[in-house]
Amino acid sequence: MPVSQWLADATAQLQQAGIGTARLDSLILLEDTCKQQRSWLLAHPEHMLNAAHITQLNDQLRRRAQHEPLAYIRGITEFYGRTFTLTHDVLEPRPESETMIELLLSHIQHNELQQPRIIDVGTGSGALAITSKLELPHAVVTAIDIDPACLVVAKRNARQLQADVNYLQGDLLQAVRNQNESPADQTFLLANLPYVPDDYQINQAALQEPHIAIFGGPDGLDHYRRLFEQAASMRVGHVFTEALPFQHQALRSIAMDHGYQQATEDDFIQHFRFYEQQS
Repeated sequence: MPVSQWLADATAQLQQAGIGTARLDSLILLEDTCKQQRSWLLAHPEHMLNAAHITQLNDQLRRRAQHEPLAYIRGITEFYGRTFTLTHDVLEPRPESETMIELLLSHIQHNELQQPRIIDVGTGSGALAITSKLELPHAVVTAIDIDPACLVVAKRNARQLQADVNYLQGDLLQAVRNQNESPADQTFLLANLPYVPDDYQINQAALQEPHIAIFGGPDGLDHYRRLFEQAASMRVGHVFTEALPFQHQALRSIAMDHGYQQATEDDFIQHFRFYEQQS
């Protein structure tokens, strides 16, 4: 079967399944399977796919038609310009989370901090922790997750990207409760915790991701309540959070109850600072 025919058939099948990026997804699968760039494939529509390629492509196409996210089918995803390994044990990093990295870098670089300590809680694939370390080589970075399967993926990504990150298994900040020896103004907590309310309607693709990494209780903020209590007891100077825009006011109230005030706000990201830093 020539590339052009498979591409046309695959695009039609995905469109019928309600996939809005049908042609693009089909092209990406072709690129991966044939190990050819998209430009080459489009320039050689007559190129014949062998039987093994067709079998592999059709299996991947079936999965995509069932709204399985493309990143899980491919086993990789992109975050902040780098490629990360992905399995069904971890949540796919979202583009919105890159804003957290940008705000972190901006603050640290603007204040010329020499050895900041960064803690990524609920690290999942390790994208936030690894990116922080690679962008800030002088930082001491620790990544925590309660799920050992997530830590396996995160450690694999750290090896592949050559990032020196410390990994700990534990529930939120329990694993580092007695280890915060850095000054408060040089300690940064990155928290992209499960924040979707239990009754919130998510799309078909998100339904195929690990629910433990998505849902956060009736209002979605159960994990953040515990996190801010722990962060305040450790005198963590900065907390970066990700949540839905309509949750920001409630999250701001939770933070204030534990001695934090909002420093920066974006569509999904909020940056909170411990009160005592303002004196």
